[in-house]
Amino acid sequence: MRFLKNGFSLLVFLLFAFSAVAQVENPVKWTFSYSQKDNSTIEVYADAEIEEGWHLYSAYLPENGPVPTSLKLIKSDLFQLDGSVIEQPKPKIQFDNSFQIELGYFENKARLIQKIKISEPTFFEIKGEVEFMLCNDEQCLPPDITEFSISIKPKKVEKSKLSETTPPKEDLSIKGGVHRDDADQDEVVNEKELLTQVDTIIEEKAEEQLGDMTLNNSVSENHESYWSIFFLAFLGGLAALLTPCVFPMIPMTVSFFTKQSHSRASGIKNALIYGISIVLIYVVLGVFVTAIFGADSLNALSTNPIFNLFFALLLIVFAISFFGAFEIVLPSSWVNAADKKADKGGLIGIFFMAFTLALVSFSCTGPIVGGLIVQAAREGGMAPVIGMLGFSLAIAIPFFFFAAFPGYLNSLPKSGGWLNSVKVVLGFLELAFAFKFLSIADMVLDLHILEREIFIAIWIAIFGAMGFYLLGAIKLPHDSPLERIPVSRFMLALIVFGFTIYLIPGLWGAPVKLISGFPPPKEYAESPFGLGNESSTKNIGFNVQHNNSLPDGMHYGPQGILVFDDYNEALKYANEVKKPLLLDFTGKGCVNCRKMEDNVWSDEAVKSILTNDYIVVSLYVDLRTDLPKEQQYVSPATGKKIKTIGNKWSDFQITRFHRNSQPHYVILDGNENELLPFKAYDLDVIAYKKWLIEGVEKYKLSIK
Repeated sequence: MRFLKNGFSLLVFLLFAFSAVAQVENPVKWTFSYSQKDNSTIEVYADAEIEEGWHLYSAYLPENGPVPTSLKLIKSDLFQLDGSVIEQPKPKIQFDNSFQIELGYFENKARLIQKIKISEPTFFEIKGEVEFMLCNDEQCLPPDITEFSISIKPKKVEKSKLSETTPPKEDLSIKGGVHRDDADQDEVVNEKELLTQVDTIIEEKAEEQLGDMTLNNSVSENHESYWSIFFLAFLGGLAALLTPCVFPMIPMTVSFFTKQSHSRASGIKNALIYGISIVLIYVVLGVFVTAIFGADSLNALSTNPIFNLFFALLLIVFAISFFGAFEIVLPSSWVNAADKKADKGGLIGIFFMAFTLALVSFSCTGPIVGGLIVQAAREGGMAPVIGMLGFSLAIAIPFFFFAAFPGYLNSLPKSGGWLNSVKVVLGFLELAFAFKFLSIADMVLDLHILEREIFIAIWIAIFGAMGFYLLGAIKLPHDSPLERIPVSRFMLALIVFGFTIYLIPGLWGAPVKLISGFPPPKEYAESPFGLGNESSTKNIGFNVQHNNSLPDGMHYGPQGILVFDDYNEALKYANEVKKPLLLDFTGKGCVNCRKMEDNVWSDEAVKSILTNDYIVVSLYVDLRTDLPKEQQYVSPATGKKIKTIGNKWSDFQITRFHRNSQPHYVILDGNENELLPFKAYDLDVIAYKKWLIEGVEKYKLSIK
């Protein structure tokens, strides 16, 4: 076990290697002491003073996380351990984006307490060590071990004094591995001060401390992605408001409230309850989705081909419904039952009025809600709940506003054919997004049916058709006669046509960065280097050996950069040509990976550095290709069966680098040491280029 622990610590050290700054960080100071509780019980204390901005991890952490803090005493016949290590105070619990799990940690101060039982009050020495790891918002330090020894001088304690505490002895202050004896062994600490300390000690067991901790191993995503989901959902709610199922309900519902309410105050109160009920209904839907599938499952499903095929089909059905081929409606018995409940009045009646609205408007809101849940599922975690919160707020706010200020109802545009036009435009968007999910399934299965050129051609057709529809050249069922085109509709048509024309050069290899992340990458195309441009190793500036032939396992990857797709082959070749190795943890269905490739790797300077100064290996974590039976194994980190190539690279990323999100970039030297802190999703080209250049310089220093 000791060997395994040291091996794990070495891996974490490689992950969190020191940055380029030639400064040794020592953000914690340890002091060790003890106190006698009664004739047979002694408490050993390890106190940490932590510098501002840093945090020390708890002694009790989930698997696949950082190294937990541990207090270990060397075994002796003179004492026995009494229970588990106790922490003071209780650690703060927070979701950690680096490790993608909830972690406990301490700030400023922490104390570890280990109780021991002695058979007789005789002089002896306790030796032990504290293993710990510290992080701040920007970096983590490798695990460290501090050894200590304390001379114990037990005394006979009278029964009447058992509640009192013997002052701590043998206070050793340690910082940066240097031991300093700050107090004489016989020095007595102020009794009042000591009692204050002891009163704050947590007496409960470590298991009880962490009993209510919920450890979520979701891949997810961060606050920024949650905000993007919220605003996307809010915009979806605003779009749903402008559909023929919802918009006419605003004046009808508000009129009902104003007639039923005896005063302006009661009208506002009822409208507020109505709005809250709408929010509650949709948020419960988000909670239901998250609870049924779970955060991990939602994220895992996001690159599952069957999942993507199913939702592509679902969005296509929704789009056809919006075009007017048929209506998606719920059973009338559901609507009638909810409507009867609404007639009862009171809080329950108002809630069921909101529920009736959700059911009646389902034919319009259902496709939008479905699309939002699909996108939220790709984010994982609490994204479905946050998405439904944003959507429902956009629906609820207008109802409350017009109930509070009914005079503004007259300013609303009248219902008409324009509402159906909004619905059709949403149908075009649903259809376009459906092909994104089809594309992910195609790439994961490596079918090469929906390659980049075909995808862009389909989008050109969809948005071109939308433009002609907006100009009235295309008529669909339920459309009203269009005598003249409103200015707003004409301007929207110009924008759509402009976007369509912008997409056309993408058929011949143009980057079309506005939609980066949606179409397949350039290498997943009929002509990876553009129409009529058959690239070679010479014209991209890569100086390969063996008579300009590509080494085994090397091929053209993103942006025409030569890459490996096997780590061992890439590492071997990197050592041969004396170049640093860039690990690119990516995925076929990773939208942010495509954005990095289209916006950062496409930069000529970045591309030149990657081409000439690095050996790049792209490790796709979602490949479904089965490993040979003899290479399949059970992951020691997650306990899961590793059966596919994607499983293998995902497990490698989690086990070695303690990350499971993509994109994730790591620079290694020939000995597999991490040269710089990793890079993740960041479209700052200058920062990425600087990071690459710094990695090259670090590599040169490492081989001198």
